[in-house]
Amino acid sequence: MKQLVMLGMILLVSSCNKFLEEEPSGSLNQSHYYKTPEQVSAAVNGTYDGLATPFVINIGVAVSPVYSLEYITGYSRRPRPSGFEDDQFLRLDRLDNANSRLQGWWNATYYPVENCNSVIENVSITSVVDEITKQRYLGEAYFLRAWYYFQAVRLFGDIPLKLTTTKDINDVRIRRSPKEAVYEQIVKDLKAAENAGLPWIDQSGHVSLGAVKSLLAKVYITMAGYPLQKGKPYYQLAYDKAMEVVDSHQFSLFEQYSDLRNPVVQNTREHIFMLQRHPTVAVSNIHWAYLPYPSQPISIQSAYGGAMAPTAAFYNSFTANDERKQEQAFFYTKHTRYGNPAETVFFPDPYVFKFWDDEAEKTGRSGANFPLIRYADILLLCAEAKSVVDGGTTSDATAIDAFYAVHHRAFPAEPKPTTLTTDDILKERYWELCFEFQTWYDMLRTRKAFDVARGSMTSLVGYKAPNHLRSFEETDFQFPLPLAEVQKNPDLAL
Repeated sequence: MKQLVMLGMILLVSSCNKFLEEEPSGSLNQSHYYKTPEQVSAAVNGTYDGLATPFVINIGVAVSPVYSLEYITGYSRRPRPSGFEDDQFLRLDRLDNANSRLQGWWNATYYPVENCNSVIENVSITSVVDEITKQRYLGEAYFLRAWYYFQAVRLFGDIPLKLTTTKDINDVRIRRSPKEAVYEQIVKDLKAAENAGLPWIDQSGHVSLGAVKSLLAKVYITMAGYPLQKGKPYYQLAYDKAMEVVDSHQFSLFEQYSDLRNPVVQNTREHIFMLQRHPTVAVSNIHWAYLPYPSQPISIQSAYGGAMAPTAAFYNSFTANDERKQEQAFFYTKHTRYGNPAETVFFPDPYVFKFWDDEAEKTGRSGANFPLIRYADILLLCAEAKSVVDGGTTSDATAIDAFYAVHHRAFPAEPKPTTLTTDDILKERYWELCFEFQTWYDMLRTRKAFDVARGSMTSLVGYKAPNHLRSFEETDFQFPLPLAEVQKNPDLAL
């Protein structure tokens, strides 16, 4: 963890040029920073850097820590040959604590947390910006610190809870805190962000009140389930917070799935919070990583691709009349040949089309934002929470309306149901949120898996997913702490 703040990271795109124009200028001692409004703004923008860290490509093609969250579910495959580190997730081999993907997730938490701590400490006492701006900046930093800790506590369990900057390089041996204490701090930070005067929506891609309340709903429903098992009171909290988002009338589903990847509507409507990308200064690798492999000439850089595709069993779990399964909705099985649109290239298996970037196909550089919180997620969360509160089946009109908004887009001809079970809603989450790096977190908090062969929910313990060599065990539900971190700080092993 660092004492110094990584300042001015270029993160957010077209709708707010100033947000993008902050140039990295190295690292500065904090006593020499926060002296001007521009420096304060750059420091706050730097707190967003960690959102992109899991997506960063390591050495190799389509190699990134973020894919491990889909590999470990067992519903995806990697068409491109993989090394042993990815295989540990893909096949559900025993995770080696020296696996660099674990270190990637750790770095995606504690470097940005240090930046958030710096902003909170210094912006709280600054007088170089007005009070309204100060509170908004603090709200962003509190939200992001909560985001990073929520990410880490779900993956690693008991982790160090560090709320101040490192002022002495010798003071780095921090013990782990109980996971419940971490969750309590996450809730505290999000409540502080709720009261920071943030706008309900922010089309520049900064943190909004809608994002804060949405994340708080996700935190509550996680606390309700495993491993804390706080039960119905927290499902009710999740439902109430999700309903605040719904009742704000600030968000809505897109009518067409193609709008999920339309750059014109990014950071609006269904997109509550997104990872901001830019085709030259903050490039996205998702388009290239999901291209068909072996090499298929459908994009200007056809040698890329092969990071992830659906297993046949998961793809086949979508019914034939599900709009999400239609060609070039969530998946595709063919595409016109690059440079010769009169010719069609057919793939041997389905691939993910959900994040296709039309511009990247032509230019070779993708600036497509990636969804981190979608309104569809919050609607299904709302329905799920209410169904659990009602005992596993609900006839509540609001919960049914929330579920049906998502389901109706996929099945326009189906009538609205009169009752819903929790399992109905969980299955809908598997289909709707697939390959958005959400499914593993759902599996962890519910301890349930979608048995795609039988079309039903089942216990996660004992379930053998399509791409795995063995069934899930309790020991699979928490990542080991990275070996290098334990070696640097033996107190982590206590």
